[in-house]
Amino acid sequence: MSSIRIVLVDTSHPGNIGAAARAMKNMALDDLALVRPLGFPHADATARASAALDVLMRARVCATLAEAVADCGLIVGATARPRQQHWDILDARAAASRILSESRTRPVAVLFGSERVGLTNEELGQCQWLVRIPANPEYESLNLAMAVQLVCYELFVARGASLPGAERDVPLASATEMERFYEHLERVMTEVDFKDRTESGAHLLNRLRRLFNRAEPDENEINILRGLLTAVQGKRRKAGS
Repeated sequence: MSSIRIVLVDTSHPGNIGAAARAMKNMALDDLALVRPLGFPHADATARASAALDVLMRARVCATLAEAVADCGLIVGATARPRQQHWDILDARAAASRILSESRTRPVAVLFGSERVGLTNEELGQCQWLVRIPANPEYESLNLAMAVQLVCYELFVARGASLPGAERDVPLASATEMERFYEHLERVMTEVDFKDRTESGAHLLNRLRRLFNRAEPDENEINILRGLLTAVQGKRRKAGS
């Protein structure tokens, strides 16, 4: 998503720059701008970037914030302050969808201030609105790279990203196999006199059906359950003889 730019302003710890680059690559972002970083390039930044050196090496170092956001249509500032009089403040999740929408026409910049004081009032003055990450009111302080990671994650999810479906080693039990299991289960319930003790006494098997349908058993698991039912029947026959 090169139309979304992460801008770090006055970053004092080079390691945070590398960690931010890594956070961005995790979430498919690659446009990083650095405004007046205290130390960059730096070995700590390289070490913390891990496999995201490509993002780090492409980072633009700018002398001013205006230079870093010159081509951006929307500028959003990340803040830890719960209230700002002159700006709308959205949480990271709500902000993500708006940022994505605006990024379709012009680049969007998301600003993160220095570790010590965050964004100054002058820097906030260049923002249309602000984004805030909800946190424990008793301890709301987030590491810079952690804040970048959370905002980038929300952008990644808002874009429609999802976990890949798990590949099954064994296929799900077929509808026919499930019906045979339910018939077998009902027979065993009758044999052991396991009945619905509720007032209506008519919903137990339907409830069991819903339970096993939610479990999505595969062929092996249904065979195990059928084997268990058969073993119960075998024990009853031996006891009866």
